[in-house]
Amino acid sequence: MQDKTTLSILIAEDNPVNQKIALIVLKKLGYQADTAANGQEVLLALEGRPYDLVLMDIQMPEMDGIEATRIIRKRWPQGPKIIVVTAFDQEICRDLCFNAGADDFLNKPVQMDELGAAIERNMGEVCCGSSFA
Repeated sequence: MQDKTTLSILIAEDNPVNQKIALIVLKKLGYQADTAANGQEVLLALEGRPYDLVLMDIQMPEMDGIEATRIIRKRWPQGPKIIVVTAFDQEICRDLCFNAGADDFLNKPVQMDELGAAIERNMGEVCCGSSFA
């Protein structure tokens, strides 16, 4: 697994309170992250630097997480791991996310141990200094 201090994480979440909570939880787990408030901001962030992991909310303004995931997989097929983090727990929603290219799916509210396990599960294949640009 990649060193926690070098893992680049992007939080895609439009709610400022949820952004702060995610940043705090990630910090407690030993990670740092950047934030984006919608799918368009996610794409701009990915154009600016390679991220190893995106924590992707589904419902965001301007461009939702499912569309952003589809575009990421098209532009950067070997790109970041994408963990969808959403309040929707319907099988249809899970299928849409995985069909769009998501690597994992977590339900809100996410417990710290669940998030840590999902990061470890998905980042085990990433080696230090990975890049998909």
